[in-house]
Amino acid sequence: MTDKVKVALDAMGGDNAPREIVKGAVEAVREDERIQVILIGKEALVQAELDRYEYDKERILVINADEVISNDEAPVMAIRQKKNSSIVVALNMVKKGEADAFVSAGSTGAILVGSQLVVGRIRGIERAPLAPLIPTMDGVSLLIDCGANVDARASHLVQFAKMGSLYMEHVIGIPEPKVAIVNIGAEEEKGNMLVKETYPLLKNCNEINFIGSIEARDIPYGKADVIVCEAFVGNVILKLYEGVAGVLVKQIKDGLMSTTVSKIGAALAKPALKKTLKALDASEYGGAPMLGLNGLVVKTHGSSNSTEVKNSIIQCALFKEQNINEKIKKKIILTDNE
Repeated sequence: MTDKVKVALDAMGGDNAPREIVKGAVEAVREDERIQVILIGKEALVQAELDRYEYDKERILVINADEVISNDEAPVMAIRQKKNSSIVVALNMVKKGEADAFVSAGSTGAILVGSQLVVGRIRGIERAPLAPLIPTMDGVSLLIDCGANVDARASHLVQFAKMGSLYMEHVIGIPEPKVAIVNIGAEEEKGNMLVKETYPLLKNCNEINFIGSIEARDIPYGKADVIVCEAFVGNVILKLYEGVAGVLVKQIKDGLMSTTVSKIGAALAKPALKKTLKALDASEYGGAPMLGLNGLVVKTHGSSNSTEVKNSIIQCALFKEQNINEKIKKKIILTDNE
């Protein structure tokens, strides 16, 4: 089992825990032979869900954690007081090297705080951003940051751009990914103080393929592979993106079922339509990795189903195989210190 990628999975986190979380773990080990999942949570509840499936007993383990951190708890206090919570136990496993990654659909605040306090940032990384993949006409783009650092500085955004570029190149397989900064216009002189300060730094950064500003309306067209912004802007973009996608999918389905003729057309177009709607489904792209930490932490949606949990687990294997943290240390930290 030494060659397996060990993923600590928060079995108690999210709206659909533990059922969808456990189901996602089973689906992950069935689909990817590289994976071993360690489910962290209330053992009796987790095991009861596991007993519903046939699975490789050596590749899914259960570790008991009696406490649960809820969304309405103060993150710092919860991390410090609930040492036997599923989040804290899993983060400590990553810190000690007992797990290669941690995946959770639980409290975003607790995960962000716990990741910084327990796992810690790579020396030289100023802030650790959340970076989800979002669907575009050309595939996917990386939105960085989407929620971890609301009051970022220009130097933070430059590091975000570098880490995001490494991720897209080595995990997603895009050579020389195009990097853009979110702005209210394409012109270099536009933007707020943060954007105006960051733009020339990105422009003069030789380690990335910077293409300039990107307006929000151009993001779905895939005009950039890495979309750089501070967390307030990124979170607004992400939530609007998800809402519009949900409305479009519902409107399409309702329209196709509205008349007999449209139902016949829907039946004929079903294969192509299914493929298109799948591309708009955020669960297909896994969770948001928190880049720049001493270990990998992936935050999935609170409403994650088993598909998103499965894909979040599998993306951890790609992260480890490509040794992203070592690339960050060598290509970002060492370069910055030259």
